[in-house]
Amino acid sequence: MQLRPSALSFNGEGIPRHTTDFKVRRFLNWFPLGFGYASLMFMRYMLNTAQKALGDKTMSVSDFSTIFAVGAAFYVVGFLTLTPIIDRKGGRWGMLLGVMGAVVSNVLMGLVLYGNTKLGWTIPIFPSFLVLYAANMFFQSCGAASIVTTKLPWFHVRHRGTFGTLFGFMISLGIYFAFDWGYALTNATRATTDPSKMGLWATIFQSILGTGDTGVDQNWWLFFTPALFGLAFWIPMFIFLRNTPSEAGFKNFETGDQHISHESLGIWQMIQTLFTKPEHRVLRFIIFIEFCSGAIRNGTLQYYPLFGKAVGFYHEFLIGANWGLVLLICGCLGAYMTGRISDRYFQSRRGPMSFFLYVGMTISLIVMTITIGNHSAHAGSWIFACSLFVILTGVIGVHGILSGTATGDFAGVKNTAKSVGIVDGAVYAGTSLQSFFAGQLAPTGEAAKDPNNWVSWPLLLIPFAIIGTILCHRIYYALPSRKAH
Repeated sequence: MQLRPSALSFNGEGIPRHTTDFKVRRFLNWFPLGFGYASLMFMRYMLNTAQKALGDKTMSVSDFSTIFAVGAAFYVVGFLTLTPIIDRKGGRWGMLLGVMGAVVSNVLMGLVLYGNTKLGWTIPIFPSFLVLYAANMFFQSCGAASIVTTKLPWFHVRHRGTFGTLFGFMISLGIYFAFDWGYALTNATRATTDPSKMGLWATIFQSILGTGDTGVDQNWWLFFTPALFGLAFWIPMFIFLRNTPSEAGFKNFETGDQHISHESLGIWQMIQTLFTKPEHRVLRFIIFIEFCSGAIRNGTLQYYPLFGKAVGFYHEFLIGANWGLVLLICGCLGAYMTGRISDRYFQSRRGPMSFFLYVGMTISLIVMTITIGNHSAHAGSWIFACSLFVILTGVIGVHGILSGTATGDFAGVKNTAKSVGIVDGAVYAGTSLQSFFAGQLAPTGEAAKDPNNWVSWPLLLIPFAIIGTILCHRIYYALPSRKAH
């Protein structure tokens, strides 16, 4: 088959200017890919909503923290076992496997709740969700490696930040779905619905699903709904998603990556190469930065709702009442600052904006620690919430550009999945560590209602922010060393 040209011309640096038909075909590739990953985020974070819907007697904060920590550990296991296969079979295989595996895991969690409520089953929630959520996260591990592996051959290094911004927008939608749609689903599926809480989305879900006012809480829809969303985008991925332009009928082009190796390496060989060879120091720094990012991201995204609900202001305060929308705005701002701005003003260097955002995170965490005891006061609430906004914008942006773009820039196409797997494995190692210790230190019972008792939460994150800031400065001037040609 004769391949169509993908580029009209190349400038002096080898950066392509693409044909219109190639851009159309690339859109058909990345649009379902982006929403397929958004569905993974939807299925990943619905556990937060479920914890509140089920109540502390069914799933306590400590239970939730343990389940999520074990899930994060299995995310790392998934990276170590699945990413070498993704490098061989391609990101299309990984995305199809990851989304379908997460869909099945979420359906099974929903079935446990349905069976216990409607069929008289007596399956204990904590151990069953510990296993099923671990399976969910195992398959989720395919997502990041697959999306980067599939993105790389279609985008030049100098374009990836801009398109990383678009991917960041779409991925942030997945977080929005999990929190705001999750809250709406909770309200739409109560045994007795509360008209004062039935907003637009809750009304829509109740109308479509036929839920609410049935005498029982229909919590299974908190897992069935994201599973259906994932299946809806699995189908167009199966139809349109291709690993490289040549698989879609276009000529491949030089993307300007640096290569760890021109051969596909084994996972342990990759780890040895990354940590022993001086030419891969940038990737080593990225690994440790992302370990810090994992701790901070989980420590803010997951624990602010737990804190707000325990103290008692969450749904009455603007930030908590619109938590999913706040995360969406933070994700879009972070993706723009690290993606588009890094391409336009820093010659596609990912270090400068990562450094500036980490500085902002460090300062904001200190402010959070100082003001947390005043959170019941209006001024303290807004100072605290604005600091949180800065942190979320920074950590979502840094994670997206380093794991989702810079790792591929410095690893090359032969070992992309394994490199992303190692980097994102570090993210979830940080997540698991933070989740475990935060769960152990979190106040319980009546003590949780006093915001002063939560000071260990932001205090735990400050060392990660300081270390991340120092490491980001070390990669400030980093660019892939191999010239595009």
